[in-house]
Amino acid sequence: MSAATGPARLAAAPAGGPPAHVAIIMDGNRRWAQARGLPVALGHRAGAEAARRTVEAAAKQGVAWLTLFAFSSENWRRPIEEVSALTGLLRLYLRSEVASLVKEGVRLRVIGDFHRFGPELARAIAAAEEATAGGTRLNLNIALSYGGREEIVQAARAIAEQAAAGRLDPATLTEARFGAFLQTAGMPDPDLIIRTSGEQRLSNFLLWQAAYAEFVFQDVLWPDYGAEHLAEALAAYGQRERRYGSRP
Repeated sequence: MSAATGPARLAAAPAGGPPAHVAIIMDGNRRWAQARGLPVALGHRAGAEAARRTVEAAAKQGVAWLTLFAFSSENWRRPIEEVSALTGLLRLYLRSEVASLVKEGVRLRVIGDFHRFGPELARAIAAAEEATAGGTRLNLNIALSYGGREEIVQAARAIAEQAAAGRLDPATLTEARFGAFLQTAGMPDPDLIIRTSGEQRLSNFLLWQAAYAEFVFQDVLWPDYGAEHLAEALAAYGQRERRYGSRP
């Protein structure tokens, strides 16, 4: 498949329409729980409900691709109890939501080193991806145990191995060919990246793919996120003029 990068892929969203690809850094579950005196696990559970609302809203708004940053490679440093709760929540989500995703025409794909969660969850992910493969209404990508720098390093390592084996001439390497080695190969780059909770950082998310993305930072904790917040972000995006580095 062709890479989701390079000048040929810049104009992913039609002029005047919604962004073709929205990526969201879902931030604030822990603070939401702590502010209410609740266990962090309940914050993540509320965050899963917000994700469900957002997937529904994105499909209704005409967004074709939605990528949710659910668990970063750095999140493994969190307390083991929290990681275990998140793993159980992921397992529950995959069991309970697949039928709904199929019914709503949503295709699920997972990027990241999700095998670190163990073989049981990896099998559940593979089964969910297979079950939803026919979905055409919305492409839903979940980033699990994902890190943008590690993704780029892995791509560079694979390219070096192919070059050493004589299967790739480094002189022919372009942005598009490099992108074909990324986990997002075949996907359009994000037009809009949203981060919740008031933080204004990319946090190692889609570093290569975000080269020309627009950013919207919203001061709402993720568990409180809903259709109205997504509509607000899409409206802000609609007011931007995207030049991709060209002069006015």
